[in-house]
Amino acid sequence: MRLTSIGRHHATFDFGDLEVISLRDGYVDMPPTRLRDENGRPLDDLPDTVPLVEGNLRLSVNAFFITDGTASLLIDTGASNAWHPTMGSLLDALDEAGVDRGDVTDVGITHNHEDHVNGLIAPDGSQAFPQLRRVWVGASDTSVFTGRLAPIRDRVVPVTDRIDVNDRVTAVPTPGHTPGHTVYEVTSSTGRLLVWGDTVHVPSLQFAQPNVTWEFDGDQSQARKARTALLEQLTSPQHFVAGAHLDSPGVGRVNRDGDGYALEYLAPPIS
Repeated sequence: MRLTSIGRHHATFDFGDLEVISLRDGYVDMPPTRLRDENGRPLDDLPDTVPLVEGNLRLSVNAFFITDGTASLLIDTGASNAWHPTMGSLLDALDEAGVDRGDVTDVGITHNHEDHVNGLIAPDGSQAFPQLRRVWVGASDTSVFTGRLAPIRDRVVPVTDRIDVNDRVTAVPTPGHTPGHTVYEVTSSTGRLLVWGDTVHVPSLQFAQPNVTWEFDGDQSQARKARTALLEQLTSPQHFVAGAHLDSPGVGRVNRDGDGYALEYLAPPIS
């Protein structure tokens, strides 16, 4: 996978016969007490390797556009104007990357939290993607399509098992963070890419210590097992990861490192 362009809100990668575009929706700051040990308690000590901004963890919020020039999939949509004001840049990121909103016909949602699904509705209240046909989402997370998201409900495709979204992308249920949490497995002519949502929140810690969980993991034990299984899968040759909360643009490769893992980014962080 090779970086071909980068801007304030996007980074584009050549992935064999596919193009992968990372889209920066923004960031959110969270207290370190969100991190949990194996007993579900806040961590006693945070390693010095974990950066803080005014005492908080800064989590990037990313979405990803996968295309072969004909079929495409947007994975996650950011928060729009429905959560913190530091988010909501997805539409600007699409413009910067040269992606026409009218070309987005399929969206894959990793799970039903605000910073992943609310961008289906633009800040002005209109539907962000006027040609949208299908929204793929874990069956246990579909209850989110009410209120603000009710106009999209008729296009929801519930994911209950592994299912092909198109010839290149497969939706894979990975419950734990939420009951319907879903990873998207992308296959190109040169390798595989796993696009995940909240498998890892704090990359400076959870690759080295994958047993560390997050306060809002609905089932912390299940989330821990899912994370470890995916990290192990990613150590295979020509496997890459793209993560919603990895440091923007959030694309890299994973290697074993002692008892844990290490993430090698393929592009410098977008500040």
